Amino acid sequence: MSLVCRPARADDLAAADALVVASINDLTVRHGFGPMVTAGPPNFQLFSLRDDPGGLWVAEEGGEILGFAWSWACGDVWFLAQLFVDPARQGEGIGGKLLERAMVHARQSGSAHKVLITFTFNCVSQSLYIRHGLFPKMPIYIFHAAREQIAQGLPEPSLQAVAIDASPATMEKLAEIDLRAIGTSRGKHHRYLLDDPSTTGALLHASGACIGYAYVGSNGRIGPLAVTRPDMLRDAFATALKLAADGSAEKISAFLPGTCDGALSLAVDRGMRMSFPMLLMASHGYGDWTQYLPRNPGFM
Repeated sequence: MSLVCRPARADDLAAADALVVASINDLTVRHGFGPMVTAGPPNFQLFSLRDDPGGLWVAEEGGEILGFAWSWACGDVWFLAQLFVDPARQGEGIGGKLLERAMVHARQSGSAHKVLITFTFNCVSQSLYIRHGLFPKMPIYIFHAAREQIAQGLPEPSLQAVAIDASPATMEKLAEIDLRAIGTSRGKHHRYLLDDPSTTGALLHASGACIGYAYVGSNGRIGPLAVTRPDMLRDAFATALKLAADGSAEKISAFLPGTCDGALSLAVDRGMRMSFPMLLMASHGYGDWTQYLPRNPGFM
């Protein structure tokens, strides 16, 4: 049977996630990092499918899903969240066919910037992305440490954390922070996070003024985090570490861009270990994250 690329359906997403997990672990094991991810409910994929179904595609042959592409758009930013092919069928052009569909979505979104996060050592994929106008911008590192290690001697944060609510005033403030930090509003994604029972969000205040926000997952993952000024990022990250340390997760982790000197220094000072290198790729004119820490490679 011939390969077919078609729009994804809700009942495809669990199988697509299993394929993505297998592909990621195959890649990371081959590069000496061991298996990195496990399958989970495809909640954000389903949210994205309902919000903008044109961003999700599967490559199928004989009823078997062999590849998956998923992108979303917010304002001026189009983001390629996932593009993976069954490890046994890589090198057959399946990824290129899916990327063509994703690029149609990018054009239809009208976004000024195309962005993605990929593995630093995935040179084949990087070459493919460069051919489509996305270029390496900066490294992003996964840091982690045991919660007890982070909590030990952690000083009280200098910023006040106030729980995020869904009021119009709060949503307007979040949009303002995002515009200053990453150049686009992500209101729909904040609403997604607010509906996620495993995630807690806080607005961050300094001297009575709101200067940022931070989310912490029940699994100890910090992010997304954004501030209105680069000089506030270290304090915001310190506050997020305290929020995470006050939780019950065994491990605390964060994605830290290589441009965020203060956050990187604080992570090392607190004994966090750099465990995995990733790479931000983007079209011309985008990619200087000095006020933002992403949540993960799919959410941004």
